[in-house]
Amino acid sequence: MSLKKYRKKIDTIDNKIIALLAARAKMSQAIGALKIKDKKGIYSPNREKEVLDHVKAANKGPMTSDAIEAIYREIMSSSLSLEKELRIAYLGTEGSFTHMAANKKFGSQVKYIPCSSILEVFNKVEYAECDYGVVPIENSVEGAVTHTFDLLVDSDLKICSQVLLKISQNLLSKFNLSEIKNVYSNPQVFGQCRNWLAQNLPNVGQIWVASTTEAAQKAAKQKYAAAIASSLAAKFYHLPILRPDIQDIGHNTTRFLVIAIQDVPPTGQDRTSILFSIKDKVGALHAMLTPFYKYHINLTKIESRPSKKRAWDYYFFIDIEGHREDTRVKKAIDQLEGMCKYLKILGSYPVLE
Repeated sequence: MSLKKYRKKIDTIDNKIIALLAARAKMSQAIGALKIKDKKGIYSPNREKEVLDHVKAANKGPMTSDAIEAIYREIMSSSLSLEKELRIAYLGTEGSFTHMAANKKFGSQVKYIPCSSILEVFNKVEYAECDYGVVPIENSVEGAVTHTFDLLVDSDLKICSQVLLKISQNLLSKFNLSEIKNVYSNPQVFGQCRNWLAQNLPNVGQIWVASTTEAAQKAAKQKYAAAIASSLAAKFYHLPILRPDIQDIGHNTTRFLVIAIQDVPPTGQDRTSILFSIKDKVGALHAMLTPFYKYHINLTKIESRPSKKRAWDYYFFIDIEGHREDTRVKKAIDQLEGMCKYLKILGSYPVLE
């Protein structure tokens, strides 16, 4: 078959795809009207998981499952925008890693609202100025984002989803490596790239700024300057990527939370986050963990934070496998609640990654 005939067949298939997408979009509009009538959240993490699991299982190649997921992320993003203009609050400015995580979760067809602090993200969602918020919670190299943990203690918002984002640090500059005199980034990023900088830019000034996007803004305006930031920041601030992936540890991943007002129903593959405080006595923490052992529930994370109410008083944050409505999980949490001073369920949400 000739190239011209192949292309004609592709045109015919594209026409069918467009017609089917239009039919799907009309269904999404009808679903959106029902959700608004019933006062339900537009974004449904449980339904998102169902759709992605279904299309990836139906895929027989030659496209990869990752490619199918990327396509359907944008299809679902368009569907969400037809149901309602979604507003997503996120930490940082355009091009930040949290902005990248939000894009990975919600796609390009929703409205993103930058926030200067994690507190502002929480406030935007709590006061209904935004529908959802995206905040970092932990990094595989640098550890917990403590401010997010602290805000979860007092907030009524729920964790409704999570995003895992591989962090790639890139050297951005309009100048050659030999011309660079100053590098901008935040302290955490400098720590992640310490060895690379020592080997490749040993005599260059390192200037700390609040965020990687601020670093990119400064590098875009100043002569002989560079920034360490994301590939998205490079795009937004028109900076060439001089050297990609300069982080010292390759498996650098940040976990982000999606926070919202509403709960999420079970999907069969979920995680539950809770916090509790314990009575000050020997063996108290060990006792708190026994209900999970008793009901064969796996703990995937445990983190402690000072309560800030009195000296040596701590909150413990734990992530467990399962949904809070699962029988075994519910029994374990009910038993734990009777043993501790304070307990709060932060949310149950699908494990998508």
